[in-house]
This record gives sequence, structure tokens and C-alpha cells, in this order.
Amino acid sequence: MEIFPAIDILGGKVVRLARGDYDAVTFYNDDPVQQARFFEQQGATWVHLVDLDGARSGTPVNHEIVRRIIEATNLKVEVGGGVRSLETIENLVESGASRIVIGTKLITDPEFTQEAISIFGDIICAGVDANKGSVAIEGWRKGTSTSSKEIISQLRVWEVKHLVYTDINRDGMQTGIDAENYRQIAHLAGFPVTASGGIHNLDDLRDLKGLGDGIIEAAIIGRALYEGNFSLAEAIGLFAFG
Repeated sequence: MEIFPAIDILGGKVVRLARGDYDAVTFYNDDPVQQARFFEQQGATWVHLVDLDGARSGTPVNHEIVRRIIEATNLKVEVGGGVRSLETIENLVESGASRIVIGTKLITDPEFTQEAISIFGDIICAGVDANKGSVAIEGWRKGTSTSSKEIISQLRVWEVKHLVYTDINRDGMQTGIDAENYRQIAHLAGFPVTASGGIHNLDDLRDLKGLGDGIIEAAIIGRALYEGNFSLAEAIGLFAFG
């Protein structure tokens, strides 16, 4: 199980939103590149980047910052936010992104998702953001009638190999996780998933670890790190030393 520290970028700065609310923003660092370097120094091998401006507008806004992070560190970068064209994916691949998250297009244009997978393969990651069981899109600002279980079941058919599942009601709230829900999601998908939203303390990570092999691929941690609930080094050490 990998630990993915999160860097959410809004207006060129590192922020966290509460439940995806753009009016509930907390600023943490003016320099996302510096933040990425810090996480690398703490032992990270991956980082999860979200272009919040891009998620809201539908077109990547902070691509240059993403590129600078890739060039300035040895981190593997998983990036999402505004990924709604093959050109965007190609640009991110050329910049060195290791994994690219498709969210809105999973719902609005399934054919696009299948085409992206056929071209780019395992670099494509599905991003399913769930609000009380239903998928939200366009930076979480728009609800849909599609159930998260419905779309997750479809991923197996599309031969998607990676999934970030975010519980919107818990994201940025440090309320803890529903570990058993991730077990169900992994069984539906047919492969290990990345858990996102609500991780508050090391016990949450222990709960994910306790699900056993083949359930959790990675855990994305945001506000808990920025607020100092525990260090990234502590989180990584939990899995390095049992």
C-alpha cells in the first residue's frame, strides 16, 4: 500500500477544500513545488496532484506547475482536474505524469474513457467522487443520477486498472473513513483501489491496512498532513515496518 500525499492547486497555491466547496478554502503553501519537495524529503515516492481550477473550468489551468513539480523532484505524479480531452492526456504524459485521473468524462462520455484506455493503457486512472452513493462531476459541483456502484462495476468491462474513490462527505473534514466500504468497492472493481477522503489519523490507515491484501492500492492524505495530525514519515513507516 502506497501513501500519496495530496497537493490541491487553486490559483497557483496549495489549498484544501471542505467537501469540495470552493468557498471553503484553506491555504497552506504559496509554492506547490516547494510542497512537493518537502513531501519527497519526508519519504514520498508518489504525489497526488489536483488542478482545482481545471476541475472547475473543464480545461487544465495549472499544467505548468505540474510540469515543474515533475522536473524538480523524482516523485511519481498522479494528476487530475480538467482532464477531458486526449490532447490534455498527451500533454501530461509528455510532461512526465505517471498516472492521469479521468473523472467527469467517465460519466459524460464513456466512449472517451475507452479510447483513452486503448491509447494510454494503465496510465489512465478512474476518479469516482461519490456523494451519498451518487457520482458528482465537474469539480464536484454537479450531481448525477449515476450510482457509484454502477460506474465502478463498468470499470472492469473497460479494463481500467486504477481507481481513486473519494467520499465527498468526508473529504477535507478529517472525520475518519469507512474502511468496509472500500472492501466492497474493490470487489466491485475487481482490483485494489485508492482510498481518498476523510483520513484523520494513523488509526484510519491501520483500518485500511487491516482490510488485507488486494483491497487498497494507496491512500491519499491531505488535510491531516497539513494540519500536523501525523507526519508523512510516520504514515509511510506504518507500512514499511508493519
